[in-house]
This record gives sequence, structure tokens and C-alpha cells, in this order.
Amino acid sequence: MAAAATMAACDSGSGSAGATDGSESSRVAASSDGDDSSDRASSARSSPAADPSPSGTYPLSSVPRVIPSVRKYTAARGPGWKPSAGSGVVIASGSEGLADEGKLLADELKIAYRGTAAAGAGDVELALKSGSGAAESYTLTTSGGQVRITGPDQAGVFYGTRTLKQSLRADAVMPEGVVEDSPGRPQRGLNLDIARKYYTPGWIENRLREMADLKLNMLGLHFSDDQGFRIESTTHPEIVSKQHLSKAEVRKILDLADRLHITVVPEIDSPGHLGAVLAAYPSLQLRNADGVATKGAIDISQPASARLIDDLLREFAGLFKGRFWHLGGDEYQALVVADPEASYPKLAALAVQQYGSQGRIQDLTTGWTNDRAATMRQLKRTNKVWNDGVFRDGVVQADKDLEIEYWTGREIGARQPVEYLDEGRPVVNLNDEYLYYVLGQPNNFMYPTGQRIYEQWTPLVLRGTKPVDAKYSKQILGGRLAVWSDFPNAQTEDQVARGIRLPLAALTQKLWNPAKPSLNWSGFTALARKVGGPA
Repeated sequence: MAAAATMAACDSGSGSAGATDGSESSRVAASSDGDDSSDRASSARSSPAADPSPSGTYPLSSVPRVIPSVRKYTAARGPGWKPSAGSGVVIASGSEGLADEGKLLADELKIAYRGTAAAGAGDVELALKSGSGAAESYTLTTSGGQVRITGPDQAGVFYGTRTLKQSLRADAVMPEGVVEDSPGRPQRGLNLDIARKYYTPGWIENRLREMADLKLNMLGLHFSDDQGFRIESTTHPEIVSKQHLSKAEVRKILDLADRLHITVVPEIDSPGHLGAVLAAYPSLQLRNADGVATKGAIDISQPASARLIDDLLREFAGLFKGRFWHLGGDEYQALVVADPEASYPKLAALAVQQYGSQGRIQDLTTGWTNDRAATMRQLKRTNKVWNDGVFRDGVVQADKDLEIEYWTGREIGARQPVEYLDEGRPVVNLNDEYLYYVLGQPNNFMYPTGQRIYEQWTPLVLRGTKPVDAKYSKQILGGRLAVWSDFPNAQTEDQVARGIRLPLAALTQKLWNPAKPSLNWSGFTALARKVGGPA
């Protein structure tokens, strides 16, 4: 009988993976990536792994039980690995950049950290291996009383340590065998509205730690809106809310995020959602034909408006140094009225002046967003915008390199996702039907449940409950669960943390592993309690 067999890891199920008839030769299933099962079965039988123990001493190992489930697993005979008094974490020669990952793992497992050293009995070795796979991928090998985690980058090795940590939490052992794992989507995370509700630094840091254990890699930080501007500003201190994060606190958050391989994506939304900023600059508030101020909307016809927002963009680009920037662009109130040109004749006249007789206010708005994108592009940022800030038709088209964050089909005139996809645009999924956690549940929003995400949603379900055609899959970069603080006192910080725990677990399962999960919801929640602690 073969000593090892390769199997798909479509779920985090317990027990022996593969066929149920108990025969070792049949313990091979189709890969979650679409591998041909017969080829893989033949390979497994013809090239058995070295048996770490006398044949028959140990049963063939089971898939490690983790969230998200691993995508490929080769079972083997052996005792697996668990930390002992003599265990330690070591870094392979030439991989010294993994020191942070090694120290964190050693601290979590309560074993020694020995730095760059040869791996001994009972040790975990971390190593960078160039050309060993896609970004964020890793290979975890458990054999001969040791664990070796390799990957092409630090993030991949880090995710391997998360698999080890979770497997120990679930079953007190890392099973003998080989895990080969990689994310199905490059962007996976949480979006947090700290503008309308102040969240303490410690709470945000705890969310980062939970995200990292789930292999989530992106935190959107919406810190400016009508109700507040929540981060210290040195160029415009007059706009900052009384309750806010200092830059020192933000730097501490960013430092932790960096160590956990999480990119923080800041958002200063414009030209709408600027009420807190405009409270200090009433002369820049947009007014309609009757002179009535328009909530949260800046007057994009005034050059001073662009200067103010660009000042803020440049200042906070010096604080947030990650690759991505969110420009917002949604819900500009001049465009939600029945006849924008009649309601805002000043903007209408400027649109015609700049873009000809066919120019409209939506063209001015698109031009504004493109100008802000140009400001951030000079600072080497990749720009994101909400889908309802990118319009159909028009004289001016939104820049082609903007990443579309699709959230709504509720807005009047909201475009279908395929319109953006057919234009060749990259899209990120924040479907408000499944992924919007809106405090107070206004406007018919309901708190999302992990069960609905787990059982019904996939990255292809961008709007409502209907997926787009699979031909668009490569354009869909991933997704985020979004917490919006419309009624900030509706829930406490602790209630929010509890409320998003299972939705985040379900989300990462769907973004990391494209295969349909085999665990039912009850089994998944039981595993989530083990690997993540009680709700």
C-alpha cells in the first residue's frame, strides 16, 4: 500500500479525507483547482513519499482543519507535529527577513526562537524559496518530527504559520504530510468606517490580529465623512473631530498591519461625504440654484476646493505609505436630483465651458475624480473608487486604471457590474446584499450573517444574489466585508467584533479556496470556535 496520497483540500473536514471505503489507494480526490483526479491518483500511487515510520504504525493523516481550508494536501503516515519542551522556531540561512514571522510564531506556540540556525528535532523551520510559487503561496511539510514552511515571499511563509497555529488549536497536532496552498483572490479583507464612529486603537489592532489569522490582507479605513474626520491633521487641524486617532496611534496600527502582512487602504471620500471638512470651510460648500447648502458636497467649480483636498491627500499619503488609495467618488448630491443641470446651474455652465455643448455635471465630477487620481498617481498609488462614482456615457470617461469597488445596486441609476467588467476594469466585491454591516440597519439593511456568505455568496456575486459569468473571474480581485457606522451607538465595539467574526471567517473561506466547502455550516462554526476562540 502507498505510504502517502495526494488529496484535494476542499474543506477543513475531520477524519480521513478522500473516499469513504477505507482503502488507502482510493484516498485521492479531484483538486480544488480543477486538477485531473486520475492523473493525480496515478502520481500518488507511483511516487509514494518516504514513510517516516514502519508501515501500518500510523494511519494515513487527515487534512489539517483550518479556516480558510487548504487547497492541496498530500497525506502521509506519521505522528505529525506538536510543540514540545525542546521545540523551537529557526530561520533558514539566507531567510533572515523572516525574523518577525519566526518570533511571532514562537511566542504564540510558547516555544523557543533560535534565529538563524540548523533545524533540530521538534523544530519549525521557516525559509524563503525564490520561484517556489505565486505571491502569498506557501508549502508546509510535516515529516520526521519537524515542520518546514517555505514560500516565495514573507507573506506566504506567514500564512503557513497561520495554518500551523490553527491546526494546533483545532486538533493539537499538525498532521504528517504536505500542504501546498495559495489564495484564490489577491485582495481579501475588512472595510471599517471610523469617520462616523470612533474606534479605539486597541480595538483596531485586535481586528488586525484576527484578520491575519484568517489570511486576510487588506483593511480599508474610511476616516472622513459628514460626521467626522478622525485622524490628526497637521496641515488642516481645523477639520479634525474632537475624538480622533493621533498620527502616533495610526503609525502604531500601521506598523502592526505591516508585520501581519495587511495593507491599510485609507479613504478620503470626495467630492461628496465631506461634511466634517466643509464645516471649517463653508465658502466651499456646494449650493443649489436657491442658495441652499447641499449636504456633504464640495463645490467642484472652485479651484480652492481642489487645493484643499489635494493638500489632505498629500499629507496623508505621507502617513499611509501602502500601494492603494481610495478616492471615494460616490453619492455626490448634485447628481442625485431629478435634473442636476437645472438644480446647479453654476456647475452646468462650467461643464459646457470645459467640455462643450454636451458637457454635463457628471463630466465635471468625473474630471474631479480623475484629477485626484492624478495627484495620487504621482505618489505611486493605485486608486480605488466606488462603483456609483463611475458613470455611463458622458463626455469624460473615468481613468481606466481605477479599481472599481462594487457595492450597490440600490442607488438610482446604479450600473450593472458587467458594464464595468465589459470595459475591462478590475473590480473588488463589496456586495451590499451580503457584505454590508451597517450599524442600526437603516434603509432595509440587515446585519450580514456568515451562513449566507458561506452558503450563497461567491466572488462572482457582485450585485444582489446573481453571479456574473465566470468569464469575468480574473477581473474580480477579491472582496471585503464593510462595517458602516450610520448609527454609531447602535452597537458597542465588542458587539461589532462579535457580529463580524463569522462573516469574516466565511468571507475568507470563499476568497481563498474557490472549491465548494464540504463542511456544512454547523461544522464550519464549530471549527471557527476552535481556531478563533469563542464568539
